Amino acid sequence: MAVERIEVSRGAKSRRGRLRARVSDRTPGAASRPTNHLDRVLRMALRRVGDFLLPPLCLACRTRLADHDTLCADCWGDICFIRPPVCDRLGIPLPYELGPDAVSTAALLRPPVYDRARAVATYDGAMRALIHRLKYADSHEGVRLFGRWLAHAGSELIEGAALILPVPLSRGRLFRRRFNQAALLAGALARETGIPHEPIILERIRATRSQVGLSAEERRLNVAGAFRVHERGKRLIAGRRVLLVDDVITTGATVEACAQALKGAGASGVDVLALARVIDMARFLA
Repeated sequence: MAVERIEVSRGAKSRRGRLRARVSDRTPGAASRPTNHLDRVLRMALRRVGDFLLPPLCLACRTRLADHDTLCADCWGDICFIRPPVCDRLGIPLPYELGPDAVSTAALLRPPVYDRARAVATYDGAMRALIHRLKYADSHEGVRLFGRWLAHAGSELIEGAALILPVPLSRGRLFRRRFNQAALLAGALARETGIPHEPIILERIRATRSQVGLSAEERRLNVAGAFRVHERGKRLIAGRRVLLVDDVITTGATVEACAQALKGAGASGVDVLALARVIDMARFLA
């Protein structure tokens, strides 16, 4: 009987120990559930306060929306996104599929200095309004969305890129505007892709006239020799492929002048990625 009582006692103690272990195992989770719930409630409250103070608006037309960093349905529909098939060199739309690495007549007549160019959309409608707000209204709230657009449109260029560089502004224009819109876009793209961003190794060594209103040839002459890579930059880009970012490609004169400087400094290749492109064949052939 004594033996039986000892065994029963041991069994009871064992059961009590297992019960205490189970209660102990549940305790942290039970304690964390109210904490997690409180965190969610606080985050929701802060978001509502933020949305009250800075309500989510369409980035283009300022219509009230449910979420930040996006467009209303009408403005989405007003953007003409550039989709394949495109010219492999210029990135302009082709009328029909011509196979891989197809090149347009414009690229054959005057091959660009850069290797390949791509753009998110044509420079008109809501995209034009978005870029004007970025450049001239000091409105940077769309930069995260633009970074995602650039990563999608430039996926084939990103694959081989070692560095991301923006088209630089002159010091005078940078002082007046206080920011370089191409550098904002390049930084957003770098965050999306993880590719290193070098915003200052390519520099504009002389001020140039505004390109607005100039012909294609006048644009080329205006920016010829206006860019250089400083010594530290030469070591960084030597033998590497570079992805150059700008807001708009019009005739391509500016990005070609940049590509000339980058290749002259040792880059193995230069591709160009922009938020928008002017699609006007008369300009390409001028």
